[in-house]
Amino acid sequence: MVYLVGAGPGDPGLITVKGRKVLRKAQVVVYDQLASPELLKEAPADAEIIYVGKKAGAHALPQEGINRLLVDKARAGLTVVRLKGGDPFVFGRGGEEALALKAAGFPFEIVSGVTAAVFARDLVKEVLSGAFA
Repeated sequence: MVYLVGAGPGDPGLITVKGRKVLRKAQVVVYDQLASPELLKEAPADAEIIYVGKKAGAHALPQEGINRLLVDKARAGLTVVRLKGGDPFVFGRGGEEALALKAAGFPFEIVSGVTAAVFARDLVKEVLSGAFA
């Protein structure tokens, strides 16, 4: 099984309860640049930890390679957590990863995360919607 998990906006305390639960049973964790390294401590000590971050033209692994990696690990029968910053489907490439898994016939589960867009409201400490007179 592959879990596409949103790690939240950077603060390791903002991952969802379900996200933390699946991370604790992972055999493989594939994580990106925006996921807090603190969260990796939640994975079992014997889990394989693979960095696939992308940053300003420097890619540890191109997206097609990430897709193949997820499929290969699923094919090996491993429990895989794809740990992505924010939410995997908001400004992320979780959709492409889900499509690759689906095309290869492997089950996956989406574990949404707190998107950075929601967290921005907390930083400015202002109401962003509502009735204003």
